[in-house]
Amino acid sequence: KEKAPKGMVVEVEVTTPEEAREAAQAGATMMMFDNMSPAKMRRALNLLPKGIRTEASGGITLKTVRAAAETGVNIISIGALTHSVKSLDISLELETLPLN
Repeated sequence: KEKAPKGMVVEVEVTTPEEAREAAQAGATMMMFDNMSPAKMRRALNLLPKGIRTEASGGITLKTVRAAAETGVNIISIGALTHSVKSLDISLELETLPLN
């Protein structure tokens, strides 16, 4: 962080509330709570000083997003929106007409 441009966000991925506290003490400005339960996220939020932005990620689905939101995190990432979506195969065929 000392060599980063002023104002650069330093986000650290953490898996426990204790790691979140350590990262904040080391100067991280944002935390990504990876695969943490809502209870662990709430505990981590209580350990962080004001001003640190937080993101919930990993294992969050459309069924569990409300519980993650209710913890008070700032951002929620739902990988299922991209890696588990059912795709539709569409093709487009063009036929050119001669110019008169």
